[in-house]
Amino acid sequence: MTAALITGPALEPVSLADVKAHLRIDLDDDDALLTAAIVSARIHVEAATRRQLIRQNWRIYLSEWPKGRAIELPVAPLIAVNAITFYDIVGAPTLWPAENWRVEGAASPPRLVAKLRPAAALYDNGIEIDVTAGYGVSSVDVPAPLRQAILILVTHWYEHRGMVGHDFAGAIAPAGFEALIAPYKVRQL
Repeated sequence: MTAALITGPALEPVSLADVKAHLRIDLDDDDALLTAAIVSARIHVEAATRRQLIRQNWRIYLSEWPKGRAIELPVAPLIAVNAITFYDIVGAPTLWPAENWRVEGAASPPRLVAKLRPAAALYDNGIEIDVTAGYGVSSVDVPAPLRQAILILVTHWYEHRGMVGHDFAGAIAPAGFEALIAPYKVRQL
């Protein structure tokens, strides 16, 4: 199973103004650096929790349907399964009707369950599942502890720029980061 980002978030869960207020910065000299750090921190939080924070569209590729009828999806929280497309041996697409499957979005990780297991005989990545995931379209939709984790991560990176190597006592994430994200981690597939 491979997951590919199709459409990224329209905005970040934490704004540049939020970060500057948190750091007590009034000047614009480091805006580009801080903006890049916000994006990196969001990606780090998403990877650590296995959750997408702001609404995003993903495509999941499968070579064949699993032995059972259920697929655990690698993106959460799930907003919607938009389409399931099967490709035949010559590459012709067939949309699989929604009445053939159901979604267990509240499961962790979310699951897609086929009412009947589809036939195999597909080539590599011959099944595409298009999904929308995230907490919502606005930063206020993202849980406060995850937004706080981004703030402290950006702050840590900003204050420890250039400090790398085995002598550096700091870690990628500062103390308290794991405690903020722990309740939101999705178990591994």
